[in-house]
Amino acid sequence: MRWIWIDCFEVFEPRRRAVALKNVTLAEEHLHDHFPGFPVMPASLLIEGMAQTAGILVGEAKDFTEKVILAKIKRAVFHRFVRPGQQVRHEAVLEHLTDAAASTRGRILCGDELVGEVDLVFSHIDQNLSGLNFPKENFVFTHEFMALLKTYRDSRAERITL
Repeated sequence: MRWIWIDCFEVFEPRRRAVALKNVTLAEEHLHDHFPGFPVMPASLLIEGMAQTAGILVGEAKDFTEKVILAKIKRAVFHRFVRPGQQVRHEAVLEHLTDAAASTRGRILCGDELVGEVDLVFSHIDQNLSGLNFPKENFVFTHEFMALLKTYRDSRAERITL
């Protein structure tokens, strides 16, 4: 099973930026325990939503041929909670792209209100310097994941629904 923490792309500008939306609902089981009586979206899952938004942006920049993995959370600062019934907006900007890695700058918003700032570094692991060998198949952007992107692509080119 693969957990996807974004619902759709509102904007996708290849090699530049992506904006993804996530609707937070009480139907999500993790909210029942975090925190009982005051359910909020865990910061770790907001970071994961940003990593998925930015990771797809980075992957698309190399035509999904690289195995893109999150290498480092450079910065994660949160200013407020996200509650059920709210919509999260993940805004990711591709700052730097090389053969070996990429860095992104991100903001998380609810409406016009800043929830958090998350800056990430991704590795193209086949281009790493460690000398490790990884499987030839792309276990990050699998055929199933790419089919999901293609299946739910909206008729408008700038919007991709997951």
